[in-house]
Amino acid sequence: MNTPSTNNYFKQISLYILLLTCTTAFAQKEPLRDEIYTYKQASLDGTGKVYHGREIARVMSFEGKDWLERASRSQEENTDLAISNLPITKNSVVADIGAGSGYYTFRIADKVPTGTVYAVEIQDNAVAYLKERSKKLNLNHVNVVKGDEKSPNLPDNTIDIAIMVDVYHELLYPHEMLQAIRRSLKPNGKLLLIEYRAEDPQVAIKNCIK
Repeated sequence: MNTPSTNNYFKQISLYILLLTCTTAFAQKEPLRDEIYTYKQASLDGTGKVYHGREIARVMSFEGKDWLERASRSQEENTDLAISNLPITKNSVVADIGAGSGYYTFRIADKVPTGTVYAVEIQDNAVAYLKERSKKLNLNHVNVVKGDEKSPNLPDNTIDIAIMVDVYHELLYPHEMLQAIRRSLKPNGKLLLIEYRAEDPQVAIKNCIK
């Protein structure tokens, strides 16, 4: 039976666990670029690039760091409950892909004291900020990695669990990125996408405006 906290959790957060295992699908030849993406006139906050019928959003600038660290975030997005439900142990190797300000990175780091957390970002100012903050917090098991548009640049076969928090919709090359993440996962590794429901008034989600 669901408890009130569980119901609240599922109301505010859609947590999708993708068990990525070795299948013949990953071994198939990569499709050509034009077979993967289509293009249209870009909406106000979109790129005009379409993947499986969905327009890819523009990447949020790191100038929005303060919004990521807002005091109301935990209540609005129920972040504490989300982190407490992550399938991790003190020894887990975790990758926070699109780490932003490290809101999740540094909270997860406390839960894997003998493990490793990779904080992956593509923006130089975010990478610099994450390195500075991890040093200030003396979290030597947090490794900051500069990713790119097609890969998180993580070592192969090392990650127990990779997470993307409100990030997937901004991936400019989602097909290629998922393939690269798959290579970084251990055989039983998991990829978790934490996204927020547009119909939930407690979470401010922008609509694409044409």
